[in-house]
Amino acid sequence: MAWTVPAVISRTKGAPVETVDVVVPEPVAGEVVVDVAACGVCHTDLHYREGGINDDYPFLLGHEAAGTVSAVGDGVTNLAVGDPVVLNWRAVCGQCRACKRGRPQYCFATHNATQQMTLTDGTPLSPALGIGAFTPKTLVAAGQATKIDTSVLGDSWDPAVAGLLGCGVMAGIGAAVNTAPVQRGDTVAVIGCGGVGCAAVAGAVLAGARRVIAIDIDDKKLAWAKQLGATHTVNSRGLDEAGVVAAIAELTDSFGADVVIDAVGRPETWRQAFYGRDLAGTLVLVGVPTPEMTLEVPLLDVFGRGGALKSSWYGDCLPERDFPQLLELHAAGRLPLDAFVSERIGLDDVEEAFATMKSGDVLRSVVVF
Repeated sequence: MAWTVPAVISRTKGAPVETVDVVVPEPVAGEVVVDVAACGVCHTDLHYREGGINDDYPFLLGHEAAGTVSAVGDGVTNLAVGDPVVLNWRAVCGQCRACKRGRPQYCFATHNATQQMTLTDGTPLSPALGIGAFTPKTLVAAGQATKIDTSVLGDSWDPAVAGLLGCGVMAGIGAAVNTAPVQRGDTVAVIGCGGVGCAAVAGAVLAGARRVIAIDIDDKKLAWAKQLGATHTVNSRGLDEAGVVAAIAELTDSFGADVVIDAVGRPETWRQAFYGRDLAGTLVLVGVPTPEMTLEVPLLDVFGRGGALKSSWYGDCLPERDFPQLLELHAAGRLPLDAFVSERIGLDDVEEAFATMKSGDVLRSVVVF
């Protein structure tokens, strides 16, 4: 059995996306088919369209998704038809050296479905981050689908909200809670307050930070950060490195922040984060740089300031641990995940959502089915 369903694809570099029919095969061993209920529009999807990831066109876009299992392949024992799931793009292998050392969040052999979805003419599709969820039905590896016990969530279960844990929101929260990790009473600065940065703000608040400083060049984004719990905001438009560092110092008793999270991922913001820390403070890079970017910092400064310089991969999360916990915290009113859903749109509105994203008018547009 195979299913033919509409889907959003990127056919060539930079061209507008298209909604076309695609073929989803019946799952084989280790795979499941998921009926997608909602999928967020992430910057990574735009990077795929623009050729910023690789050139394996055509791409089946979409990856921040939640839905219901509709078919399972042989050997899949942890999922059954009808299970509510949130999709993730790092299905751990359990066998690599990181997994065997008890650090599966760093798994070096994450995997996707073995089969490919195709266009109706048989052309294979490259699914974004191994998922491809701008479609009402998608094929993934069983490890990419995290089962959620919705009975404990009550009316708070909303696939449009839950699906955002599949990428950006989890990356930001995890950078604060898992990678840093922020401790109760810490001072925290977050540079860049788009979806990931605002999630880092929410994560720092959740972890018990006593002061959370949101830094951005856009007052609209700073207002979002304030709504998510930032205690202070700094509009850094027009400020140089020294100005940003001074602004952080002014709000941290002249010491610098215990943790600074760079949610932009540029050399200049990394340096702001590096020098904006207190001595022995922690820098977390969660914004994704581009391949041509380089960094120059005096090695003596690296030694002399001490502390920790970290990168955060997908918020160093374990989906089966973190997704249910965060959704339960949301259900309890302690984590406002619903604040990240700016608008709900249809499948044919993805190209327009990319333009809205570029303008900075939304935290997340979410396709709902």
